[in-house]
Amino acid sequence: MTMTEEEIGPPHRADARDEHTATDARNRLALAAGAALLAAGLILVMFILPAEFGVDPLGTGARAGLLDLGITGQQVQALEQAATTGTGQAAVLIVPQEQGFNSETVEFKVGPRQGMEYKYRLDKGEALLYSWKATSPVNVEFHAEPDGGPRGYAQTYEKSQASEASGTLAAPFSGIHGWYWENIGDQEITVTLTSAGYYNLSHEFRAGEPVKNKMFQ
Repeated sequence: MTMTEEEIGPPHRADARDEHTATDARNRLALAAGAALLAAGLILVMFILPAEFGVDPLGTGARAGLLDLGITGQQVQALEQAATTGTGQAAVLIVPQEQGFNSETVEFKVGPRQGMEYKYRLDKGEALLYSWKATSPVNVEFHAEPDGGPRGYAQTYEKSQASEASGTLAAPFSGIHGWYWENIGDQEITVTLTSAGYYNLSHEFRAGEPVKNKMFQ
């Protein structure tokens, strides 16, 4: 028995169904791929970045205890890199000296609205330990004048208004290193300085007065 064309149906209907099925498959594949990328991105942000790089934008690394692990890892990596390149050697620097260090405690009287400087000669790498105290707050600048620098040039380490300070200095260059104290009050004050270091010469500067030099053995 021969079927009519209406019973068989147009040939293109089967092709349309196949194309629709293929399109659905591609859409499902694209959705699956997108979901996988999203999941991978979340895992990266929530877990890998905190654990590997110490970066925690969502706070999940801290809650999961991964942030400390990442920070520690970064510190270890930095230390290992410094050891490999040699840049970390400056943190453990030994500079042999031909003679022992010197020390002194000295007092300076500074009149109202007047200032003075006191500096030690240090070669590059030589150490200075210091502690000073003033009977009233002063303007103070801790600075240095490098050998061979332009006339009047000084490099400032710190500048503030204070009545005392303590610290250490490893001279970054050869030159004279020390303080300028300015009495900002209406009464004479006393500045007391205690220091120790590998200096062998100091200079006291006051406006209108000759420079006072002191030699150390």
